[in-house]
Amino acid sequence: MKSEVTFGERFVADAESTKARSVRGLLTLIVCAASLLAGYEAADADELPKTRPNIVFIFADDLTFDALGVVGHPQVRTPNLDALVRQGTRFTHAYNMGSWSGAVCIASRAMLNTGRLLWHAERAQRNLGEELAAGRLWSEQFRRAGYRTYMTGKWHVNIDPRRLFAATAHVRPGMPEQTLAGYNRPLANQPDPWSPSDPKWGGFWEGGKHWSEVLADDAELFLTDAARADQPFFMYLAFNAPHDPRQSPARFVQMYPEDQIQLPENYQPEYPYKDGIGCSPELRDEFLAPFPRTEAAVRVHRQEYYAIISHLDEQVGRILKALDATGKRDNTYIVFTADHGLAVGRHGLMGKQNMYDHSVRVPFAIVGPNIPVGEQRTAPIYLQDIVPTTMELAGIEIPGFVEFQTLLPLIRDETLPGRKEIYGAYLDKQRMVTAEGYKLIVYPEIKRVRLYHLDRDPLEQHDLAGQPELKDVTSRLIERLRGLQQECGDPMPLGDWLDG
Repeated sequence: MKSEVTFGERFVADAESTKARSVRGLLTLIVCAASLLAGYEAADADELPKTRPNIVFIFADDLTFDALGVVGHPQVRTPNLDALVRQGTRFTHAYNMGSWSGAVCIASRAMLNTGRLLWHAERAQRNLGEELAAGRLWSEQFRRAGYRTYMTGKWHVNIDPRRLFAATAHVRPGMPEQTLAGYNRPLANQPDPWSPSDPKWGGFWEGGKHWSEVLADDAELFLTDAARADQPFFMYLAFNAPHDPRQSPARFVQMYPEDQIQLPENYQPEYPYKDGIGCSPELRDEFLAPFPRTEAAVRVHRQEYYAIISHLDEQVGRILKALDATGKRDNTYIVFTADHGLAVGRHGLMGKQNMYDHSVRVPFAIVGPNIPVGEQRTAPIYLQDIVPTTMELAGIEIPGFVEFQTLLPLIRDETLPGRKEIYGAYLDKQRMVTAEGYKLIVYPEIKRVRLYHLDRDPLEQHDLAGQPELKDVTSRLIERLRGLQQECGDPMPLGDWLDG
């Protein structure tokens, strides 16, 4: 099992040269343009009815579940996403299972594209060429069904997307290039060396235009062409935002004056078990802000987080406007979600490598024909459940290799309970189960357990582990966790110490 990604290792890995990326970006743009002119020929298109629905999948990076105005966030402004969510059905408890890597997005996207549960996906992603050849990848199912498949933005899956999609535009790496000045900031009584709105720092501005804006450009180009075609389309639009470096134009940063940023209620200067769970200063994400956390530093990071979210929201508005212009909106399903959440100062943490709701839950909404409008579902789901859901919506038979569950029964009937348990894991350092209204978090290496009553304590501030009256609850949750480990192919035994 892989160890956590250290700051030094990740910094080196992401230090790809600007020249190399620029050349690659130009080549992918040429390929995209050529594909558009060619009409994106796909298999057996003539055999499909022209009424087959289109799918637009909009995927954010590092967007926590409550960072939208429509969800009730008191500060962040997301008018376009708010309007979109209100047009369909929102799932309030959508989870990502976790990760075998410090880069949680890798595991999330591997599960999404293979349709496999966490540890099965970890094995499948080692041989994605074979998976593709056998048709066992999400987009390949749509391509074989006659869809024009298209991808632009962040990929971070262990296979070249040009082998999967009929056309791609800008294929981005795991994150824009971060600089040394962007870490361990801001320090008390010292000038901040880094600015979120100065293009000189590169990152999202590498290539001359903010990557989120480029993605919207790409989507507009594809939709302009799609308006003239009869063939249904499947769009995979993966933003790098709001992942760090959290950069956006100055007008978005100015929307959120630093002195008006509210601290989260579960803010902590330091998480007591950070070193034992893989969230020490050696973890790149956690090194973004100084230790211990200060209120001022958390306000700055949250300011920049809100700003890049609002900037992303503006680009989503552009995409939706372009979709409307095609005249095909009424026959299109739109899904909006994210690969995982982010702490940004909650519980003394900055990253997503933990089992708290701010890091494992994401926003999730689906809009389209016959989808209830303005409704929400509280049933727990995994975000990757969208894979069989979109297949069913498209009339594609859900293949046996897909281990996630279609959401259509839950969408149609709000009384259905959904999953009884939710599983979570991070490396060999953390395990989680959510069931019976509780969350049990296990830290195997340091032999610690945390227990929260989510209904009464949704911010997970009051650890109930060890309370005698909850011994039976804890025992049941441990057994449920072990059962989920087996279901998900988890290779790590929890140990007998849990039963003591």
